[in-house]
Amino acid sequence: MAVERVSLTDFATRYSTFTELSSVALGGRIVNVSDEFFAEAFHLLLVEPAPSMKGQFGPNGALYSGWETRRHNSTYDWCIIQLGTSGSIHGFDVDTANFNGNEAPAVSIHALYDADLKDPEHDDARWAEILPQSNLGPDSRHLFRITATPCVNYVKIHMYPDGGIARFKVYGDVSPVHPSSDTPFDLAHVFAGGRILRVSDQHFGIGSNLILPGRGNNMGDGWETKRSRTKGHNDWVILQLGAPGHLEQVEIDTHHFLGNFPESCEIYAIESPADFDWNLATPDDSLWTLILPRTKLGAHRQHYFELENVENRTYTHVRVTIYPDGGIKRVRLIGYKAESTMVEPQPPTSVETSLFSSEPTETITIPVIPLTSADYRPFGQVIQAYDSASKPEDLKVTPANAGTADKFHKLALLSSSYPSEAAATTGISVYQCKPIEDINGGVIVLRTLERHPYTSQAFIPMGSGNADGYLVVVAQNGGDDKPDMTTLKAFLASTSQGISYNAGIWHQPMTVLGKSLDLACVETQIGDGSVADCEILKLVSNSQYILKLL
Repeated sequence: MAVERVSLTDFATRYSTFTELSSVALGGRIVNVSDEFFAEAFHLLLVEPAPSMKGQFGPNGALYSGWETRRHNSTYDWCIIQLGTSGSIHGFDVDTANFNGNEAPAVSIHALYDADLKDPEHDDARWAEILPQSNLGPDSRHLFRITATPCVNYVKIHMYPDGGIARFKVYGDVSPVHPSSDTPFDLAHVFAGGRILRVSDQHFGIGSNLILPGRGNNMGDGWETKRSRTKGHNDWVILQLGAPGHLEQVEIDTHHFLGNFPESCEIYAIESPADFDWNLATPDDSLWTLILPRTKLGAHRQHYFELENVENRTYTHVRVTIYPDGGIKRVRLIGYKAESTMVEPQPPTSVETSLFSSEPTETITIPVIPLTSADYRPFGQVIQAYDSASKPEDLKVTPANAGTADKFHKLALLSSSYPSEAAATTGISVYQCKPIEDINGGVIVLRTLERHPYTSQAFIPMGSGNADGYLVVVAQNGGDDKPDMTTLKAFLASTSQGISYNAGIWHQPMTVLGKSLDLACVETQIGDGSVADCEILKLVSNSQYILKLL
């Protein structure tokens, strides 16, 4: 699992394009909690920063705006949260504001997806750890970035062993919902996958509020800039549409803004390539098409305008400019979804051994998820040490080395089924792996799978020089004695994790990321280079499979 702690000073640049998936404005809610004796868990999802309640007491003790459990839990406390919308998680903000001496010392975070939105139980077997146990400190915000998850809609936070957390925010990308291409809808809406990419100023209200559902509750849930003192000043926000589209109308809502609405606004649009870096971009008028000339606005009302220069044109991004400053509650960009013009990865060119007979006609994206023993169990075993909270229940652990170590017994068993005449032997080899270079925008095309029909095969990293880990891509064997691509999974393993492939499991050859890495390999082999030891299959199929590192 790749985990990065982010400095609070980098929050704007590292989190600005993500959506707060847990927000109550999107429908985020507390599902269940192990304990909330001192302070109720609903505080975790409140929008406003946690205020100090120093000196205030209730029947159970001091009052806090946050979630606080009773003392001396021997394991951990937990809280289950339903996200406001399904999406891929990229990071967290765990805030222990005002908890000092009673803060949660550490947390881990788990996630799952339930298509029926049936609230999961605490011990649901589908929970997968996405943030390993990580230390916290008192009265401070803790920002974590992780390898992006697949689509999830529930998270569970573990607090070790007890204590308090003021606010908890989950950031990521929305799994968009679009109607058919002949149905008009708000292409900028957060549930459609719309995002705010850049904002000139958001002193009083953040830009991402512009694409939230509904009309909001007060001025605090809109976009509002500071007062300008410069003649000719304007402020602007750049929105990415949830899909390339044909625009027709715009709604500008100044609900609740009475004495601080903008005097006027204008709107530009652009069709931009997928790899354009908006963090480096400037709102250069020469690159944009004017779709709404400068138009006066009023206080506390919904404004509807027909757009210009939109006929037979496709746009991907919109820039709303306000004069000279002020606040807007919502922006709705109504139109129709167009076919994407984004550049897709090119199909593989190898034609050595075909899994299917025709050229690729579709691209299937396989998200790379963190490696856990539960998710990997159908394909083999994960080889690693565990803390007491994350240890699998059926794993035997005993003290060793006169009490200076713990022994995790038989994490992976060796197996082989070679014919007796094959004279196969078991040994340890070392693979000195160079990092993969064929990565384009975090995408790796799956070109080859291999299997070892008669032996399990274990790989154990030697050293921790490769901070980016390695990929483990696996599939079950199908009824035609070829990979069953419906079972294809991709995992990201850290350098503290080894893996063992069960005999006959199809897998991608070792794929190391970032830096070179040595891996010890334990296997049984004949050693003559025959298919009995290793069968290799080049993939050329009706469907192109790509691995997405997010």
